[in-house]
Amino acid sequence: MTIRTILVDDEPLATQGLMLRLEAHEDVEVVATAANGREAIRAIKTHKPDLVFLDIQMPGFDGFSVVQGLMEVEPPLFVFVTAFGDHALRAFEAQAVDYLMKPVDEDRLAGTLDRVRQRLAEKRGVEEAERLKEALVEHAPEAAETLAGESAGEGPASSRFEKMINIRDQGQIFRVDVDTIERIDAAGDYMCIQTGDNTLILRETMKDLEKRLDPRRFQRVHRSTIVNLDLVKQVKPHTNGECFLVLDSGAQVKVSRSYRDVVARFVH
Repeated sequence: MTIRTILVDDEPLATQGLMLRLEAHEDVEVVATAANGREAIRAIKTHKPDLVFLDIQMPGFDGFSVVQGLMEVEPPLFVFVTAFGDHALRAFEAQAVDYLMKPVDEDRLAGTLDRVRQRLAEKRGVEEAERLKEALVEHAPEAAETLAGESAGEGPASSRFEKMINIRDQGQIFRVDVDTIERIDAAGDYMCIQTGDNTLILRETMKDLEKRLDPRRFQRVHRSTIVNLDLVKQVKPHTNGECFLVLDSGAQVKVSRSYRDVVARFVH
C-alpha cells in the first residue's frame, strides 16, 4: 500500500529535511510539494493524496485555512508540522492524525506513519465493503438484504471495530486487547488506557478513539471518561442524579448526569 503524500511548508529547508526522513519509509511516495496554502489546495485537488504534512504558520493562508478550503472535497489525512507548540488542541479539533514539532524527530515520525497506515487500512476496508454492498444490491439483492440485517444486529458488522490497539509508549509498542481495557481517561492531548493492572498513554483524541471501539461495549460516562461496560460489576447511586460504576478492578468511575442514560441498561 503506497501512501501518496504532499508536503506543505513555506521553508524549503524544512521541506527538504522532512523529505529526507520520509525516504526511510518505502511505502511513502511524495507526489508534490507546496510553499503556501493556496498552492497546497491546488495540489491536493489535483493529486488527491492520501496524506498531507502541513505547516501551520504560513504567510497569507495558514494550515487551518487549507483544511477549511477543502470542505467540498473528500480530504486526505493531515499531519500538522510546526515550530510552535500552542496549536496542538486546535490541530486535533481539525481531526489531524498527529501534530509534529520541528525539527521532526525520526521516532515520532515513525509512530505517526504507523497511525496513518492504520487509518488508511480502516478507510480502504470501509470502501471495499461499500463496493461489495453495491455489487450485491445489483446482482444478488437477497444476499444484500441478509447482510443489511446482520449489520443492524449483532452479526459481522461488529468486525469493523478494533480487537487490538497498538500503543507506542516509552519507546516500545504495546498491542492491547480491547477486551482487557477497563476504562479510558482523557488527559489533555493524550488518552490514558487503563487495563486494570496497567496504564498506557496514547496520543489520540477521544472522538477518534470512540470511532474505533464497539459502542455496544465502550460508552462515555463522563466528558473525559470511556468505560468498558462488560467490566462493570456494580452501580452505586450518588447525589444529584449522579452515580458511580464499580469496575472489576475495584476502581470507581463517576457517571455525570449528562450520561446517566448509560446506566439505564444495567437496571433491566
